[in-house]
Amino acid sequence: MPELVDQLAEEAVQLLIRLIRTPSYSREEADTAALLEQFLQAHGATVHRDANNVWALSRHWQEGRPTVLLNSHHDTVKPGASWTYDPFGATVEGDKLTGLGSNDAGASAVSLLATFLYFEESPLPFNLICAITAEEEVSGANGIRRLLPLLPAIDLGIVGEPTQMELAIAEKGLVVLDCTAHGRTGHAAREEGDNALYKALDDIQLLRNYQFSRVSELLGPVKLSVTQIQAGTQHNVVPDRCTFVVDVRTNELYTNQEVVEIVRAMIGAEVTPRSTHLNSSRIALEHPLVQRGLALGRRTFGSVTLSDQSMMPFTTVKIGPGDSARSHTPDEFIYLSEIRGGVRGYVELLQELVLVPLLF
Repeated sequence: MPELVDQLAEEAVQLLIRLIRTPSYSREEADTAALLEQFLQAHGATVHRDANNVWALSRHWQEGRPTVLLNSHHDTVKPGASWTYDPFGATVEGDKLTGLGSNDAGASAVSLLATFLYFEESPLPFNLICAITAEEEVSGANGIRRLLPLLPAIDLGIVGEPTQMELAIAEKGLVVLDCTAHGRTGHAAREEGDNALYKALDDIQLLRNYQFSRVSELLGPVKLSVTQIQAGTQHNVVPDRCTFVVDVRTNELYTNQEVVEIVRAMIGAEVTPRSTHLNSSRIALEHPLVQRGLALGRRTFGSVTLSDQSMMPFTTVKIGPGDSARSHTPDEFIYLSEIRGGVRGYVELLQELVLVPLLF
């Protein structure tokens, strides 16, 4: 039904324009959640909402069949001062739509909604859930993490993020470490005290030189960066406490907890992870979805950017219209042709997909 695909793609474009014109910063997405509810209801879907997460199950649902989740997010970061367009203007110039969240990840969200509605008219041999969720940009507790316990068991997740419709079959995880070195105060003019700042610098040097041994073919090595440091109360007092922050981007060969333990064993400072749930992920090249994508000429790659994929305890792939390089940049934009191509691409990917429940 190519006519239906084209019609739904045009409706997706119009929905994205309305979403851009409605501010939806992370944790402030109530108004865009209402727009998403209205859009699905207008197409006859039974809509569910929890907090600012909106989802629908296919009306063709059958127990015992595999279940595929179509997911993207409708929250945005805040615009920087260097925007030259109105971030909420949804300015259309020829094929180009400029506005906050247009690329990350509005285009993916509306394309997945259109895809879901297409298969309401042309049923698949597996179940579909479409969920457009909140708080992705802050990895918040009230986004996908809150929603997943409310959903049926899921065999496969398709996560909509800007990948130029290529298949991100692996994604780096993230763990942030708060580290504290302890010493003893003393007068800076005398040989007194135990300088916590020096202790921290020794630890930082160890971290700077350390290389994790397991290197991923798709994601490369674990990347560790010390990004913040704080010490001292005044110039003439030896600091008894120094804190520093370590940003670690994990590959799929390490769990986040394993990385925490490696760092703890290496340095003298106390190490406290802010969380360990944003793990790396990978889907097997042999998975039917990957094989289907390859048959359609899609490229596979490993993604260094984090998404809600990191919180999904089932097999996932990340794919969507747009370009990750445009995300969080001034005058963020999407091409309307990318949205149309996104809807067609998602439909093609799912149309002849064959799944076995919980096999992968």
